[in-house]
Amino acid sequence: MVSLTTIKTLGFALGPLFLPKAISWYNTVRIKTQTSPVPIQPTPKPVSRALNILFFSALTALLSTLPYFSPENIFHTTQSRIQTPNDVLFTRLAAVRGGGPNGLTDADNTLRPKIASMDARCLYFHYGPDVLTNCPFCISDDPMTYLYYALPSLAVPHILHLLALGLATSSLVAGKYGNKWRTMAAGIGVGVAAFEVYAYLTYDWQVNKRAVQPSEYILFYWRMRTVRGIGMCIADAIMASLLYLSSTNRMFVTPPSVAERTEVALETLEHARGKINILGIVRNSVARDEGLRRRTEAYWVREGKVMGEVMDEREVVEGVKAALEGRVQIAKVEEDARRFADGLVVHPSMGVPPTV
Repeated sequence: MVSLTTIKTLGFALGPLFLPKAISWYNTVRIKTQTSPVPIQPTPKPVSRALNILFFSALTALLSTLPYFSPENIFHTTQSRIQTPNDVLFTRLAAVRGGGPNGLTDADNTLRPKIASMDARCLYFHYGPDVLTNCPFCISDDPMTYLYYALPSLAVPHILHLLALGLATSSLVAGKYGNKWRTMAAGIGVGVAAFEVYAYLTYDWQVNKRAVQPSEYILFYWRMRTVRGIGMCIADAIMASLLYLSSTNRMFVTPPSVAERTEVALETLEHARGKINILGIVRNSVARDEGLRRRTEAYWVREGKVMGEVMDEREVVEGVKAALEGRVQIAKVEEDARRFADGLVVHPSMGVPPTV
C-alpha cells in the first residue's frame, strides 16, 4: 500500500508541475462560462433524480465504513498478539463473548485450525476472516489462492457502485445531461476497483510479522474497507458535481448545435405564427359582427378624442416642450441643419461649395 511518505514525495515533485496547469484550466473554464451566451438555469428534474441516486450511493458507501458493518477481528477483540497460541487465543475469544467454552460459533471452530501458522495469521490480517474461514482450496504456501477466492467478494461492491453511476448518468434518469459523463463515470468506477485490486496485489502481507505490540498491527483488510467506501463516496461526489455544474450551465457549458438552434428558432416562429393566427381570427370575428364592429369604432373615436384633449392641455404641452428642450438643443440642431444645407448648395460665384 502507498505510504504517506510516498504521497508527500509525489506531491512535492508533481505539485509545481500540475498545479499551475490546473489553475489555468480552471480560469479558462470559468471565463468561458461567464462569457457564454447560454444562461444559468435551475437544476433540471432529470438531474435532480440522478443527484438523489448518487447521494444514496455515497451515503451507503460511507455507512459501509462504520465498524458496526465490519467483520470481527479476533486479535483486536481479544487484544492478543499475533504469536499467541491458538488455544489461548480462542479461550480468550470465548471469554469475551461470555459463553464460556461453548461461546465459540461454528465459524470460529472452522477458522481455528486454519490460522495455526504465522503465515496464515498474516493472511488473516490481509484478506479478512471470511476468506480464511470459507476458502476450500486456499493454502498459505500459495498466497495468491486467497486472492483468487477474495476477488468475487471484492468485485461485488464495485459492480453495485458502477450500476449506480451508470443509472445516474443514463438517459433514462438524467436525460441528455448525463450522456456526456457516462464514459467518465465508468472510468472513475473502474479506477476505484482497479486501485483496490492493485493494493491487494502489491501490499506486503507479511508486514505484521515484524510487529511487536497489537497496536502496531496493520489491519489491511479493515483499512481497505474504509478506503473503498471513502473512494466510492468521493467518486459519487465528483460525478454529482459534474452533473450539477453542467446541467445548470455554471461550468462545462456546451453551446447548442446548429440543429438545436434551428429547432428552437422554428419552435419560436411556430409559436408566434400561432398567436398571429389567433389574433387574425379574433379581428375577423370583430369585423364581421356588427355590434362588435360598432363598439370597436366607438372605442377608437373616443380614444382619439380623449388623447387629443389630453395633449392640448397647457400642462402637457409645457411638459413636452420642456422635455424636448432638455434633451435636444434646438438651436444647435438648426445650426447643423443650416450648415449641411449650405454645403449641398453650390456657390454661384465660385462654382464650389462655400467653406463651412
